[in-house]
Order: sequence, then structure tokens, then C-alpha cells
Amino acid sequence: MLPRLDTMSASPLTSEQALALAPDSSVAAAGQKLATERSWQGLGRDGRAAWGECKGSALYQVRIDLSDLATKCTCPSRKFPCKHAVGLLLLTASERLPSGTPPAWVEEWISKRSANAERKAKREAAGEEGAATVDTEAKAKRSAERHGRIQKGLEALTLWMEDLVRNGFAGLEAETAMWNTQAARLVDAQAPGLASQVQQLAALPGSGPDWPRRLLERLGRLALIAEAWRKLDQLPPPLAADLRSLVGIPLREEEVIAQGEHLEDTWVVIGQELEDTERVRAQRTYLLGATSGRTALVLQFAAGPGARFAESFLPGTAFAAELAFWPSAAPQRAMIRERKGEVHPWTGTVPGLSLEGLSQRFAEELSRQPFRERMAAMLGQVVPVLEGGRRWWLRDATGAAVRIGPCDRWRLLALSGGHPLDVFGEWDGEEFRPLSVRVEGRLHQMGGSPR
Repeated sequence: MLPRLDTMSASPLTSEQALALAPDSSVAAAGQKLATERSWQGLGRDGRAAWGECKGSALYQVRIDLSDLATKCTCPSRKFPCKHAVGLLLLTASERLPSGTPPAWVEEWISKRSANAERKAKREAAGEEGAATVDTEAKAKRSAERHGRIQKGLEALTLWMEDLVRNGFAGLEAETAMWNTQAARLVDAQAPGLASQVQQLAALPGSGPDWPRRLLERLGRLALIAEAWRKLDQLPPPLAADLRSLVGIPLREEEVIAQGEHLEDTWVVIGQELEDTERVRAQRTYLLGATSGRTALVLQFAAGPGARFAESFLPGTAFAAELAFWPSAAPQRAMIRERKGEVHPWTGTVPGLSLEGLSQRFAEELSRQPFRERMAAMLGQVVPVLEGGRRWWLRDATGAAVRIGPCDRWRLLALSGGHPLDVFGEWDGEEFRPLSVRVEGRLHQMGGSPR
């Protein structure tokens, strides 16, 4: 039996969290079978890394960077982390690794990662210094040309929406090509963000008894965007940045770092959703500042099924870091500017809102950023309630309540047991869609379907 860790720091994760890192259930099950010492040789860990060689059809070298739980294995698997890495993560979580000096192949990997991070920081600094050397005249000309194309596309969109409302919504349930045609026109006008919003409208007709109201609201939001674009030069810079983002004009990372707000805090990984398709994997991770109470949304994309994301985030853990927020009148999307500490389990409290506070914050954000569709927040001490066998609510001690959006509602009720709990999710002004729940200091992910 290998000795337990006595002088080392505690494991940065639990067994449940280690399994949550597996890309699918088959990898998780295979990893559990490998979470035994007899499958390994040369196991060890220090303050930065954990390592071991797994015995299989070959001897695979497996390593973990404990600062962000990144893994690497010499096996040919296309899934990340692979079953060998999951097995080592489980051994790390159970604190069954002896302390030791990392072998050369681990030191080389850690040094390479540190060097890459340093080069990235230098590139970002060089990008900031060299920003003034960009041909501003040529850039302004390209921007003006695109602005004109988008303006024409929005004028055509406005006419189409006016005709749609004038003619009424009867028969729209049978329409299919109309939405794609209008979306394609917006793509041609270099407004891909709006094209995506128009395509989403196709799912509304016939989707419920109140679909005409919801369709009209979405059309009204598009009309607001079109009117705002006409007055783009008159808008405050942060709101203009929101509008450009909505239309589909992206910012490079170096532009975000140079123009956005920076904030240091201990960030709790409070919610996460993954959309996996044959072409693209998309991950939405919400962070909650333990001191500031600020929420941050980190979006990551990777090409192909099972592809690796640049950053690793494990719900229920926390890490110290500096974030850079995308410029906005109500900043929410962010990127990791610099990690400043190791990942560790979070068992402390997190700032929460009352239901009254939720409404006040949403109203405040809408006053600054009127295009926002939903806001992320942690609700403190609310109880899930089923009314009349049909309607689900989250109710606080004052009797105030909000409707529960899509999620595993029965699991939410079971976790509560009729007692108050902390619920993190998204509020759109009508429904609160839970993404995670904290019960007795432990975070439970809720299986809601993203909108």
C-alpha cells in the first residue's frame, strides 16, 4: 500500500469532480477501473504536478498540472482527458500518491507549459505596445465599408419585420424557408450575429400557447438593435461595443485585454454547460467572484468531438485569477488574463441575491444595456415549490417567487427536501433557469437545456 500524503497540501479536487472532467460516461467508467495502484508504476506528486505510468497495451506516461488540472498522456486516444488521465485524477483526489521528485518527462512538460504561458504574456504585451502602429486609416476605411453593408442589411430586415407584423402570424407554423432566406441575407451583409437570432425565430411558431407574444418580443428586440445601429456613433462607447458584438463583429483577445475591465478575485466555478456536435464543441462556464460577487461568463470553442479546450474549469472548485472582461455597458463575458493560484475545492460561502435583489439588478443592467436577454445570478436561500401539480416556483422567506425554467425540477426538489438552498442560474425576466445548486457546501450541476 502506498503511503498517504501527510506533508503535501490537500487534493485540489474530489473524486466526483475528477469524474466530472471525463468527456463521457465510458471514459469515466474506464478511468474508475484504473484508479488502483496495481495499474500503475512510478506514481508521485509534488506541489505542481502529479504523474505515473499506466500499464496497458503499452506503458503510457500520464501527468497532471495541479495548477489548472490540465492533463497529458502518451496514449493515442482522441478524447481529453483520456481514461488513463481520469484514473490518475481519481488517485490524486483520493490522496493516495506519494510525494516525490518529478521525472524528466514531467519536468519537461511543466517547463514547456510555463514557457508557453510566458510567451503568450509577452505577445499580449507586444500587441498592446504595437497597437499604435496599425494602419488606422486603412482600418477605418474597412470598418466604414462594413458598417455600410450592415446598415443596408438592417434596413432590409426592418422592412421584412414590418411586413411580417402587418400580415399577421397566422400560418407561420408551416413556414421554414423564410427564416433561412432572411438569415442568409444578413450573413451576406456581414451581420452573422443577427443572422443567428433570425434563425432562432423559426423555432417559436407553434412552440406553445403564447408563441405569438414571444415572437413579437423577439422582433421588437431586433427592431431596437436596427434603430440603435443607425445611431451607433452617438452611443456611449461601452454600449456601442455591445451592439457591435450583437451584430457579429468580434474582438481579438489583445483588444479585449487592452480595452476591457480587469478584475482580480478568487473565482468559484459555479456553473457549466457543454454543447457537443460533430463539428464544434462549445462550453459555457460561469465564474462567481467570492469577494466581488461579480459573475463572469467564459465561452470556449473547440473543433471536432472530444477536442480539448484551452482552459480547464471544474465546477465546485475555485482559483485566484485576473479576468479581462469584454467591453460592455454591463460586462459579463470574460477571459482568463492570468491565473494566480492553484485550483482548490470551494467550501466557503458565495454572495447571493434575494428575489427582490434579482429584479433590481436585472432592471439596473437593462437600463445600462437594453439588448440583454438574460442575466446570471446566485439566489440565496430559496425553496423549490410545485403548485397545483403543474407550476414550479422558487420562493424565498418573504413569500416572493419566480417561475423555474428548464432543468431537472424533481432533482432540484429532492436536493432541497423542502429546505432553503442556494441556486445559481439565468434570469430572463420571466423564468429562472437553474444551472447549479449548493447544498451543505457541495455544488450539484443541474441538467438544464441551454436556450
